Amino acid sequence: MSSLERSSVRPYRGVFPVAPTIFGGNGQLDLEGQKRAIDFMIDAGSDGVCILANFSEQFLLTDAERDAVMHAVLDHVAGRVPVIVTTSHFSTEICADRSKRAQEAGAAMVMIMPPFYGATLRVSEGGIYEFFRRVSDAVSIPIMIQDAPMAGTSMSPAFLARMAKEIANVSYFKIEVAGTANKLRELIALGGEAIEGPWDGEEAITLMADLDAGATGAMTGGAYPDGIRKIIDPYFAGNREEAAAAYERWLPLINYENRQCGLSAAKALMKEGGVIKSDAVRHPLQPLHPETRKGLIEIARRLDPLVLRWGR
Repeated sequence: MSSLERSSVRPYRGVFPVAPTIFGGNGQLDLEGQKRAIDFMIDAGSDGVCILANFSEQFLLTDAERDAVMHAVLDHVAGRVPVIVTTSHFSTEICADRSKRAQEAGAAMVMIMPPFYGATLRVSEGGIYEFFRRVSDAVSIPIMIQDAPMAGTSMSPAFLARMAKEIANVSYFKIEVAGTANKLRELIALGGEAIEGPWDGEEAITLMADLDAGATGAMTGGAYPDGIRKIIDPYFAGNREEAAAAYERWLPLINYENRQCGLSAAKALMKEGGVIKSDAVRHPLQPLHPETRKGLIEIARRLDPLVLRWGR
């Protein structure tokens, strides 16, 4: 199945990596670099892209900058692939407004964490349900609930399945908590057809187990969608052994990104390959230690991902 056949219409499937937000050396948005990063990600086989997520440093952007990135990306992609826009916010009204504006700008989907603030401010299950119901009422595109440790909010498979069945646009789920495969398996069993997109995340570090559990999409880092495709494509084609072999081959790089580099990995690899001019992250985030960056590039070169050749 081609990328176009797999992702241009619902249900969306495949590799939907998170695009980093590109900054110049002065810390300001580099929208031309942003467009190059998106072009690379599409050329590398992304079935779609996600913007303004946690790995996009969304928590370091002003509202005006969020809008600038959103419009620049959606206008530049121009329908080539579906674009997911992260619209998370603690405020129901702000999240609903962000989601509505994303839809109007051309987003295929919005991704949202349950409302939280800081280390201790959480919302009850009833409040979470009402939050997503109100956001759903504001849009007509799918909502992906991001079930991530950052939110510090426990949502059971039964609760997630209930929202999928009862809230019109809640239909995709990015699960990236401990025991993702078991949670995906239970979510699919409880939610049935209401679970349009059971996806995994966390840089695909548990991808094989999650595919075995029924995952149909992976939201990874943005640097090597071609590598993730080498796992997902054979798996979806029914060749699990080929997929497992590819997973074993790419896992050292996936692990290094997940455990050593975090959101800096995509930028470092994109700069190394000439995709972008600057791999700067915004303060108070710190640049990669030179030895950590060296280790990342060393592991990546063994795999020859497109990112290291695209801009040369």
